[in-house]
Amino acid sequence: MPLIPLFPLEVVLFPEAPLPLHIFEPRYKEMIGECLERKQRFGVVRAEGGDFAPIGCTAEILQVTKRYDDGRLDILTIGRQRFEITTVNSQRDFLQGEVEFFDDESQDRGSAEQRRSAIKLQQELISLAGEKLDEIDSEHEQLSFVLAGSLPLDADFKQALLAIRSEGERLKTLIAYYEALLPKLRHTLRARSRAGGNGHVS
Repeated sequence: MPLIPLFPLEVVLFPEAPLPLHIFEPRYKEMIGECLERKQRFGVVRAEGGDFAPIGCTAEILQVTKRYDDGRLDILTIGRQRFEITTVNSQRDFLQGEVEFFDDESQDRGSAEQRRSAIKLQQELISLAGEKLDEIDSEHEQLSFVLAGSLPLDADFKQALLAIRSEGERLKTLIAYYEALLPKLRHTLRARSRAGGNGHVS
C-alpha cells in the first residue's frame, strides 16, 4: 500500500476543490518541501479533537503563491483522490499513512431530476445569503462534491459525504440536507428582519 504524508486540518477536502494553505509549522514546512521536490501529493484529513478522520483526500500543490524569509509558505492546492487510512506511521516529524485509494463503486450518477433539484436548492441557499451562484455543469460526474464544496456546510456532514461511494447516493443525501436546512435558514432570516424592524422578535 502507498505511504503518503498526512496533514490533519479542520477542513474536509473534496476532489477538485481548491484549498489555499499557509504553511508555518517546521514539520509541515519539511513535508511540503519534500512534496514540492518530489512532485508528490499529500493527504488532507479532517482533524477531530486529538484524532483525525480515517477517510481523506489527496491534495496536489498547484502553486507556491508566496515564500517568506523565515521559510513559511503560502500554497494553492487542489483535491484529487479519496483514500482510507489503513495504518498510521509516526516515525517522521509529520504523520504518514498507508492508504487505500478509492473511487465510486457504483455507476449511479443520479437522475437528471436529482441533479436539477440539487442545483435549484443550492441556488436558493446562495440567494438567501445574498450571493449569486456561479455557472455549474449539471453533467459533472461528481456534481455533489462541486455543490457541497462551494458552501460552508457542517463539517460532520461533509465528512459523511466524502465517504459515500455513489454519486447518486451523495446527491440524495445532499438534497435531503438542503431540504432540512432551508426552512431553518428562512426562519432565521425572517426573525432577523422582524428584529430589525421593531426591535424584538415576536
